[in-house]
Amino acid sequence: MPDSVSVSTNNPSAPDVRFLLIPLPAFNLLPFGGFLDKLRFSADEEDHSQQKYCQWTVAGLTKGALLSSSGVAIDIPTALDELDLADYDYVVMFGGRSAQASMAEAPAYKPFLRRAAAKGLTLVSVDNATFLLAAAGLLMQREVAVHWRHVPEFEQAFPDVSVQADQLFCLDGKRISCVGGAAAIELAVALVARHCGQTKAVKGLADMLVDNLRSQRHAIRSYDDVMAAGASASRHVQRAIVLMHHDITQRKTIEALAAELGVCRRQLDRLFTDEFALTTSQYWMMIRMNHACWRLRHSTYRLSDIAEEVGFTDVSYFGKVFKRHVGCTPKQYIAEK
Repeated sequence: MPDSVSVSTNNPSAPDVRFLLIPLPAFNLLPFGGFLDKLRFSADEEDHSQQKYCQWTVAGLTKGALLSSSGVAIDIPTALDELDLADYDYVVMFGGRSAQASMAEAPAYKPFLRRAAAKGLTLVSVDNATFLLAAAGLLMQREVAVHWRHVPEFEQAFPDVSVQADQLFCLDGKRISCVGGAAAIELAVALVARHCGQTKAVKGLADMLVDNLRSQRHAIRSYDDVMAAGASASRHVQRAIVLMHHDITQRKTIEALAAELGVCRRQLDRLFTDEFALTTSQYWMMIRMNHACWRLRHSTYRLSDIAEEVGFTDVSYFGKVFKRHVGCTPKQYIAEK
């Protein structure tokens, strides 16, 4: 990774946009790697990783190895106190696995971030780094995007910050936030497009196997289902819905799901019946059928592949179950789209 270089706005060879990337301890590799690789593809005409149109520097409080949440280490080549903030347009913070741990880093990073903000740099928080910026007092009266799993925790800790729960990333002037995960790719596209144009911004997405660029307000199905439970829903119900999405094929039994939540099946069924007038099994089947509907409308998957994805080895039986829940056959559903 090349060191930071001084950039003059009068220099015709200067990059169009300059990023300072700061991964926190136990940062998540997916958003960091996705964001950085998108910059790399947009940075030159070919695929030579030349920082021609986009420039970036990876830095931290200290140089040396930094462990990600998966235990894989990256090298931090530059310390923050070695940098000239005039060389950058954006400071991008990548949060750690834990929101609490990210907040605990606020005192260490706060002086640097305040200096960056005072010099007019845009502060970008990805994943749980939004907790750090809020804890540092840099998001007062701002709007932010936070991963839906952390929305209640964030709102309780920072009631003066407005959470935009329907956004993958939120652009609020000199403060930008992103929910993390693969959404960091869409954020990188949006930021590069501002300075380099849409053509350079989307360059390389095919190589990254990103077929469909999601919009800022793309609806996350798992979020919609959990939020449908309502704020009054039991934490067991909300957690169960998350686990159901993780096992869309329903390989585990209801008893195993209940045991993972620390309750018995009868208790879990009662919680779901009280909330949705559906048993746990019926709700799980609804999730599977909703996923099948989404696949039928938004993909070119074969019917047998969709059936297998939601846990059916018999396509004929899948068709019967689908019709019972949706009111038409899969082929009729495809025709209607």
